[in-house]
Amino acid sequence: MYNTLMTLFLIDCVVLIACVMMQPAKNDNDAMSALTGGAGDLFSRRKARGFEAVMQIVTTICGAFFFILALAMIYVSSH
Repeated sequence: MYNTLMTLFLIDCVVLIACVMMQPAKNDNDAMSALTGGAGDLFSRRKARGFEAVMQIVTTICGAFFFILALAMIYVSSH
């Protein structure tokens, strides 16, 4: 049982890393906006659509599955 959980955990880790790396950048700030205060960030918030929304959902699901598997592995290893 523990080996099965460990295999699923490792697969989920790889998928979670891939999901995080595939997400597009949230902002296009450069060093100049950091020096000037970044006033352009005021109106830069917008709702994710299309690929961004899908990647956010998949990343959230993989992250939740990661924590569930971690807790299950702790439970199995202690009993």
